[in-house]
Amino acid sequence: MVAWYLSSNPNTMFRILIADDDAGFRQALGELLQTHFPKTELRAASDGQQTLQLLDSVDLLLLDISLPQESGLELTAKIKSEHPELVVSILTIHDLPEYRQAALQHGADYFVSKGAPAEQILQVVQSAIAGRQAHGNPRRSLSGC
Repeated sequence: MVAWYLSSNPNTMFRILIADDDAGFRQALGELLQTHFPKTELRAASDGQQTLQLLDSVDLLLLDISLPQESGLELTAKIKSEHPELVVSILTIHDLPEYRQAALQHGADYFVSKGAPAEQILQVVQSAIAGRQAHGNPRRSLSGC
């Protein structure tokens, strides 16, 4: 399956794409987000090609740094060159300064370790939603949230 959608609400205010090759992680993250942000539409992709196919009307991309066929960093640079308004958060198990720096250099707006508390990813989503509502474009931050 290329994507799943957790919200069938036609009044959806915010759209999130989760791009990660780990189906269990995608599902768990999707459930967490739907619980805390019930008016969001969630889409999922397992590789770079699916990610590019599902970008239409997405407000926030939660992108694994290691995807099959293309790195999340390369994908971020490609996406940001064509969709600079799209908020991209890199997700990774590699919580190292050099990965944070690489994410910034490739255009990521946020960087979140997969081992971080759930509150951290929830703060990223909340910041993206608040940024879109207040400014039409969220603030850029690589501090994690």
